[in-house]
Amino acid sequence: MASKANSIGKTLVWILMGLLIVGLMGFGAINFSGTVRSIGSVGGKEIDINSYALALQNEIRAIEAERGGAVSFAEAQAAGLDRAVLSRLVTERALDAETARLGISVSDESVARQLRQIPAFQGANGEFDREAYRFAIQNVGLTETQFEEQLRDETARTLLQAAILSGNAMPDTYARTIVDYAGETRDVTWARLDPAMVEKTLPEPSEDALRSFYDENILRYTLAEAKAITYAWLTPEMIVDSVEVSEEDLRNAYDRREAEFNQPERRLTERLVFADDAAAQAARDRLDAGEAEFETLVEERGLDLADVDMGDVPMDELGAAGDAVFAAEVGEVVGPFPSGLGPALFRVNGVLPSQITSFEDAQPDLRDGLALDNARRAIEAQMQDLDDRLAGGETLEEIAEATDMQLGQIDWRGEAEDGIAGYEAFREAAAELTTGDFPQIAMLGDGGVFAMRLEEEIAAQARPFDEVREQVTADWLDDARTTALADTAEDMAAKLGEVSTFEALGLSPETATGLTRGEFSTSLPPSLISAAFDMEPGETRAVTGLSDVMLLRLDTVNDADHDSEQAQLLADSLQQQASSAIAQDLFNAMATEIQSRMGLELNQQAINAVHAQFQ
Repeated sequence: MASKANSIGKTLVWILMGLLIVGLMGFGAINFSGTVRSIGSVGGKEIDINSYALALQNEIRAIEAERGGAVSFAEAQAAGLDRAVLSRLVTERALDAETARLGISVSDESVARQLRQIPAFQGANGEFDREAYRFAIQNVGLTETQFEEQLRDETARTLLQAAILSGNAMPDTYARTIVDYAGETRDVTWARLDPAMVEKTLPEPSEDALRSFYDENILRYTLAEAKAITYAWLTPEMIVDSVEVSEEDLRNAYDRREAEFNQPERRLTERLVFADDAAAQAARDRLDAGEAEFETLVEERGLDLADVDMGDVPMDELGAAGDAVFAAEVGEVVGPFPSGLGPALFRVNGVLPSQITSFEDAQPDLRDGLALDNARRAIEAQMQDLDDRLAGGETLEEIAEATDMQLGQIDWRGEAEDGIAGYEAFREAAAELTTGDFPQIAMLGDGGVFAMRLEEEIAAQARPFDEVREQVTADWLDDARTTALADTAEDMAAKLGEVSTFEALGLSPETATGLTRGEFSTSLPPSLISAAFDMEPGETRAVTGLSDVMLLRLDTVNDADHDSEQAQLLADSLQQQASSAIAQDLFNAMATEIQSRMGLELNQQAINAVHAQFQ
């Protein structure tokens, strides 16, 4: 808690230091030199108007630094920044009033010692510089007396805060109880019931049953609200067939990608480098004598195979080892040979034959890529004309008639679909689209463009029964199957709890040990884990999941291991959090009581005057 007290206690000092640095850098500071000196008082301790302005300015600049952009005072007010600053200053002055009442004071020697420790007041030699101190204080609109009095109040206030915030440790029982709960594990046996067990007993649904199920589950068959959108769009694929690619462009593209089309023979190679020739030869001798494998040599060097993997390399990149590596069989180790890193052994892991693709064979791939690039450039060249047409009053229909753009319509429900709704740019624009928005040309992710117009907002509506009859029937059968399985599982649970076994009931059980309350498993449904922690040892239960039914037996409850590192870390964290919360509650309660006892007065006109300086 000492660190907590120090953190709170030094808040004003560091705020002032930050403002001093800003002042020294030439940003200036707010200073009110009129007759009004405070914005209020607590127990006779005034809240200085400059202190409020400076604290508010500092908080706004801190947010600006975090966001990387300017923050208006209106935005700061909307976020409650002014109220938070005022509340903090009121609390500080309430504590100052209480320290005065209790007779807590700080000596001149203590104030002087703290002044000498503030970096902004030190000269080039690291010693306290009187002129630097005077200049910095003036830049924040304070006199030396005012600043030293604030520092004296802050130090005294820190002593009072420390007395409140320290010594609030929670008893061990608190953390132990929570660890008992969170660290307990359970062992279970369970089995999933096969739907085929009840398939023959399922009835045929009647018309009335289906319509009743449809009415009771109408949300399943309700289309979400939608936006009816008319759009015009143009993508590179739409015009790629009409784009010409010259022979010269194809030749140039082939030349640029020659290394891709024409690759020499390569070897998948591993290289193990040694410090000197003697070490490399000793390793070679061990391989030849059968005393070690290549993997063993790698491990002895503290390396993994991934560390010595060179990938696929041509002969000319292997230097002196090139001929031997290319003459070796797969799995053979050659060397040692010199390399750029020192003498090395080389192992061949694969042979990649040369690949030669002629210009004629590469043309189809080259043409497709170049055509798409040219199509993108063609669309980019049309964008200004399309913008001008929209600005001139042409409708999407008229533009689609006069240009390569294609017209379309979609009832968009906020989901990714085929076609234009598959583009993130379209979905983002559609989400923001409102009635009356003027169509504008926007880019798609593949170099295409689009513009859209909202026709109407479509309310959520239920699909007609006849339209979804097939789905309703399937859902009814699933529901009936699950209900029948649940009834069967209940009967089995009763038998299992008496004399029967999983196997005797025709089930294939599985076991799971060490389950925790927060267990996440791909094989165990959450409903099964939740049920396991609601049971007693030996109890059996039928558990219904989202789409299946299970039979569960709780075998063992395992107490939490308080000696484990995880449990101890959890206990320490819980105690620290609880102690901190109690200390903060005590501090808030005391500050509120002081304000209530000593009285709080605020000058709203003075506060408004400060705010006006930020407008």
